[in-house]
Amino acid sequence: MADDSYSEPLVPSPSPSPTKTIANGHTEVPNGSIDEDDDRRDDPTDDEKALERRLRLKVDLRLCTIAGVLCSLNLLDSGVISSASVTSMITDLDLTGNRYSISIFIFTIASIAFQLPSTIAVRTFGPRIWFPIITFSFGLITMCTAFVTTWKQMIALRVLLGMTMSGVYPGLTVLISSWYPRKEQQVRFAFLQSGQVIILATGSIVNFGLNKLNGRGGFKGWQYMFLVQGLITCIIALATRFWIVDFPENAHKSFYFLTPEERKLAVSRIQHDRKDVEAEPFTWSTVLRHAGDIKVYGFAALYFLLNLVSTSLSYFLPIILQSGMGFSSDKAILLSAPPYYYAVIPVLLSSFLGDRYNTRGPIIAFNSLCLILGFCLLGFASDTTARYIGVYLATGAYISNWAALSAYQANNVAGQWKRAFTAATVTAFNGAGGIAGSYIVRQKEAPRYATAVWISIGSHLVILGVVGLFTMGFWVANRRQRAGKVLLEGREGFRYTY
Repeated sequence: MADDSYSEPLVPSPSPSPTKTIANGHTEVPNGSIDEDDDRRDDPTDDEKALERRLRLKVDLRLCTIAGVLCSLNLLDSGVISSASVTSMITDLDLTGNRYSISIFIFTIASIAFQLPSTIAVRTFGPRIWFPIITFSFGLITMCTAFVTTWKQMIALRVLLGMTMSGVYPGLTVLISSWYPRKEQQVRFAFLQSGQVIILATGSIVNFGLNKLNGRGGFKGWQYMFLVQGLITCIIALATRFWIVDFPENAHKSFYFLTPEERKLAVSRIQHDRKDVEAEPFTWSTVLRHAGDIKVYGFAALYFLLNLVSTSLSYFLPIILQSGMGFSSDKAILLSAPPYYYAVIPVLLSSFLGDRYNTRGPIIAFNSLCLILGFCLLGFASDTTARYIGVYLATGAYISNWAALSAYQANNVAGQWKRAFTAATVTAFNGAGGIAGSYIVRQKEAPRYATAVWISIGSHLVILGVVGLFTMGFWVANRRQRAGKVLLEGREGFRYTY
């Protein structure tokens, strides 16, 4: 275990400078007050490079791994209920009409309502306390879902599931962004997404096997799905207590993690990048004052538009394969898995390029164009193979854009509470997109699902427009910062990444 007695102050207090705050995270400064060489760093020695590589590896292995597992639980829920939707669950619970869609969006409503408080709780109580609590609760409720007998009971448990999982994604977004400089973040979010989709894809195959247990021990196949995956979640929650790490300034609280030298380097990397390691004392005004920054809602709109598609595919893919392409129930469950395994390739490749060239907008635009092509194949091709290829393209594109958008918003805000507010806001809008997405796949429109296809294409055309506006705005802001006319995000040397 790392030496906990190390007590040297890790975060130097920044000296105040005469500034004038203006809208949208910009602060006016006197001409010439920003150092033109603020991006310059002294060339590190070989020993310093080796220390930094060791630090990154340790954080990758301890944080990105468990973050991928925890985030996968939300997707795993969609995998379980979507796989169960092509079994007897629909008739057993009388989830007829729009009741199945209600069971999906009610989860999202509850999640939206609790996202900001739960994200604040991650910073207040610490990741090593909060994440195990909410993850264990999620697993326990998932297990209880196996014993519901009516659609009303299912709806009630879905509300509780949404409450417990509300803080996982935004909380982990804040935690990951707090450990890495901005130029390293997209690959780490890609690791998170890769872990998610691998577990989701594997979950589809596990669900196929569990469905074969239908009738054994007095349980239906769909009940085994909820029981087994709920139990796995509870076990993961117990491991999370020792596996996950705290924020950089509290790294000494983590179990067998960093040496004092590594902790000091972790803090200095973030201080150099954006000078926001330490959070201000919590008050609601400290958090909510960031509601005046309009770009937060631009990022939120991007998440809303993206989740229109991800919800329709993740929750309804087995139904699309069964009703839209004519596959049997078992084949629909099995064929849901390969597109997610494929998605690991584009998400890692695009994220590596994004970090390598420190760019975000072009990556998001390329992924959006790939998704549009995928939905064109899914909606308009006559050949089943071509339509299935469209599923691959669309799935790979939207998962790649999760990583890209996570880095996009995290790269362009500074300050711990602003980061928490932004993460909670974009995740709430993401949830609202999920509500809308749960209604765009209409069974009566099988096999073409015209509404889902056109809305998905249109949403990504809008994404292209929003990213274009951001790019122009960030370019202008950075130009003013270089000229010494504005202090971005209240941090000297901070520039937007686009």
